[in-house]
Amino acid sequence: MAQLKLSPIRIIGFLTLVTIAAVCPAQSGLATRGQSQSTQQDTAAVVPHAAEDISGMYSFLKDGEFLQINLEKAAVTGYVSRMGDSDSDNGVFLDQFFSKADIQGHEVSFTTRPLHSVWYEFKGKFDRGPGKTKADDGYYILRGTLKEFTTTGDKNVSTRSREVEFKLLAQPDDSDDATAAARSKPKPKK
Repeated sequence: MAQLKLSPIRIIGFLTLVTIAAVCPAQSGLATRGQSQSTQQDTAAVVPHAAEDISGMYSFLKDGEFLQINLEKAAVTGYVSRMGDSDSDNGVFLDQFFSKADIQGHEVSFTTRPLHSVWYEFKGKFDRGPGKTKADDGYYILRGTLKEFTTTGDKNVSTRSREVEFKLLAQPDDSDDATAAARSKPKPKK
């Protein structure tokens, strides 16, 4: 029977790899083959520093414009959807995503990415509004200062600041959908 000869260097190398594999935890940010990263993450959790889950769509400056805020496990994301008003984008809806956003307790802040030489910064607070449930407009209200920055052709930046109030727009109540679906089912005949 042939004897297997392994050099001490190969044995040490093999044992080193096994030890590293056993000691190092798998990285959670890497997706395994056949799975997307989003299915691996728990999206039900909310940013731990927010006092409440204020995720949803809020009114913005003009009718039809809105602000979307999403509280996720590790970050606050969102965007502003607004009507363009410059010569090149007049009457076109533009979506400006957050470049940074944070919610600490009731304090809310975000900055959008520049789009067509315009970007926004908001700093304020959220409070409960007159809405009784999230199915009513105004369940949450964001109040604070909105700054609009505009870059002109000669690279000068102008700033316009104003006090604003954005209301959470009514969200459909899932229980109402289930109740309506149950009512629309035909009843069995006896």
